[in-house]
Amino acid sequence: MSGYNGSLSLTFLLSQLLIIEKKYPGPDPLKRNYRFPLRVPLNQFFSIENPKSSIPSSMHRYYISFHDISLLHYVTSLYLAVSQCVTEQQSRGLALAPKLCLDVMGSEVLRLLQLTDRFIIPISYTVPRKLKTSIRQDLSSIPLTLYFILTGSDFVSHQQTGAEFPSDLFPDTAGRTAALSSQSWWAGENKQVGKVSLNPTRRSPPTCLLSKEKVTNRPEPSIASPEPSDGSVLTSPSSSVTSPSSGIVSSASQRSLQSILGPSSRLRHTQGVVLHRDHHITNLKGVSQSTPGESDGFCVNHQRLAVPLAVAGGQVAVLELSRAGRLPDTLPTVQNSVPVTDLTWDPFNPHRLVTGGEDGRIRVWEIPPDGLKEVLTEPQNTLAVHNERIYTVRFHPCAADILASSSYDLTLRIWNLKTGKNVLTLQGHDDQIFSLAWSPDGKHLATCCKDQRIRIYEPRVSTEAQQEGVGPEGPRGARILWVCDGKYLLVSGFDSRSERQLTLHSAQDLSQGPIATVSIDVSPATLIPYYDPDTGLLLLTGKGDTRVFLYEVVPESPYFLECNTFIPSDPHKGFQYLRKVDCSVPDVEILRALRLCYSSVEPVAFRVPRVKKEFFQDDVFPPSRVTWEPALTAEEWLSGKDKQQPSISLCPQGMIPGNMNGVVENYNLSPPQKKDKPLYDYLSQAPKEAPSKKFVPAAVYLQEKTDEQKKEELLSAMVAKLGNRDDPLPQDAFEGVDEDEWVSSKHCEYHRYISVFLVSKLPTQNEKSSA
Repeated sequence: MSGYNGSLSLTFLLSQLLIIEKKYPGPDPLKRNYRFPLRVPLNQFFSIENPKSSIPSSMHRYYISFHDISLLHYVTSLYLAVSQCVTEQQSRGLALAPKLCLDVMGSEVLRLLQLTDRFIIPISYTVPRKLKTSIRQDLSSIPLTLYFILTGSDFVSHQQTGAEFPSDLFPDTAGRTAALSSQSWWAGENKQVGKVSLNPTRRSPPTCLLSKEKVTNRPEPSIASPEPSDGSVLTSPSSSVTSPSSGIVSSASQRSLQSILGPSSRLRHTQGVVLHRDHHITNLKGVSQSTPGESDGFCVNHQRLAVPLAVAGGQVAVLELSRAGRLPDTLPTVQNSVPVTDLTWDPFNPHRLVTGGEDGRIRVWEIPPDGLKEVLTEPQNTLAVHNERIYTVRFHPCAADILASSSYDLTLRIWNLKTGKNVLTLQGHDDQIFSLAWSPDGKHLATCCKDQRIRIYEPRVSTEAQQEGVGPEGPRGARILWVCDGKYLLVSGFDSRSERQLTLHSAQDLSQGPIATVSIDVSPATLIPYYDPDTGLLLLTGKGDTRVFLYEVVPESPYFLECNTFIPSDPHKGFQYLRKVDCSVPDVEILRALRLCYSSVEPVAFRVPRVKKEFFQDDVFPPSRVTWEPALTAEEWLSGKDKQQPSISLCPQGMIPGNMNGVVENYNLSPPQKKDKPLYDYLSQAPKEAPSKKFVPAAVYLQEKTDEQKKEELLSAMVAKLGNRDDPLPQDAFEGVDEDEWVSSKHCEYHRYISVFLVSKLPTQNEKSSA
């Protein structure tokens, strides 16, 4: 920091914007004796100078610490403002992007490239400006109140039509053509590089400009889409006045707001909350850091979780969820003999654990009902058909004992665990299989491959792919998932620039390519998706991330509705989700997850804020499938039979339920479902607020009337108030008194007057004293 003598000329906080209205004399305000509190030592600052500015005779200098970026902008004798950018990673270095690379129509005045331990992160600073305005004053013409706000938000989009070029922010800058050759400079010539305009209309667009396109929608192909099931909450809107996510008719003001900002999710306020420490599992030592990217890192069911450990022999720790607290230093484990590449629990048997190893073998383990008390070395069964390491193992969602596995030998095999045999082998992959997923009804199997192709198989019909389409462009990894009751395929992967993105494909025709694309961020970890079919909520996070992205997926454009983002305090190594019946319905908890950290496991609850929690919120708790009980046996599924599990109501005892036609209440699965009404044909019975009185405009009462009409209305109002004039008066109904009572009354009245007269003639106290 050249020119710094231990003190700066203004006291202010780095986290606030200050507007200074006083000029400080002197050639260099940095050398005056005014305190400037900083949070980090001065030897940990970078200094970057930017001589280009729209303010005459000015110099901008940026002081950047290791954990935040504070920008100090000053002119010859006056500070302009301070802006701070708190970064998630520790900075190892910073570089300033050239002016020609800035998004000038978006008022981007600065772009920094932050070097961290593993990434290079671009940081953009923009000046908020209103669109289509011609009243823009130069900052140097405002001597008293100078402000210059630098922020990282995209306040102005250069995609808007009619936006003016902010010439006050972007003067002409040095071009890219050299002014002199080396021989000319050595001969003594001096010449500066010629300046060029940053106005896009006067120059060709630079090649280094980063596009900020977030969502790209393509028209959906006109195909025959399957009808949604009765329990689906993703009902298509009937008109533009209906929310695409909730199906509730909105008001005129809401419709006008949606026409400007677009549709919003009914789950946009979902909050992620880490539960109390009493529910945490701590002192978990030696968590494996080398699980492949195709694996989720660990797996859970409603009773226990399994975590691979970084110990020789491929050991797996099995922890009981009911025994929260501090773990002992030594744990009984499952000895897999080789490093574990993937593992999963049987959804219909909470004691069966399946692991895949680097030796190409699939091992089936039986965990004791009361938990693991000693080291388990012998598996219940070993499936040894694959020739190379295992990538993924996934159980069938509806049939018991059916398991699918993928391997480095480019085959996809389906097993019958009851017999221990490989019953089906699927072919057609030319490269590494990143991910596989069963359809909700269990008929189809989708895969995502490194050859940038996605495929759909119908295993019981053919061993070759039934459909094939374009997948993600990046070769770093991908995940595939069925959403919207099997109508679409969601793929989480990378684009050609290694940016994480989501693509949505129609399951009826993969050849049409993605119908919607959403760019997320830049990170090396593959986003692991989880989809809740009851609410349509999509949760995405990667290994080592410090953020969980939430989207609501709807079956119509724009397909992805952004919700709140859950940001924990530290990075996690994995995220797994429990059943819907494990959620706290009275707290409006729509999802519960387990977060694997460096040495602990934390439960996280995702809740929707509601006021009247004593009532069952049936709009976010539709009937849910019994995913923990099989609908078919392995033999029935292999013979060609298809069947899904029934749905149940999540309304607990003591809460006011809705009209749940066709839903088995209170987890009683014996009565069959009715088919006369839709499954989701009910609303909450929470008391509705009384409708407010409609406002009648004053023009109704202030209509022009003639004088005769006014007189007639006045007379009518008087007559109505006084009543009929022919009615007898009230005193006519009074009864008289007898003659003797009348005389006695007059006699009493005479004596009263006499008494008053005599009292008035009595002498006063003063007259008595004088006498």
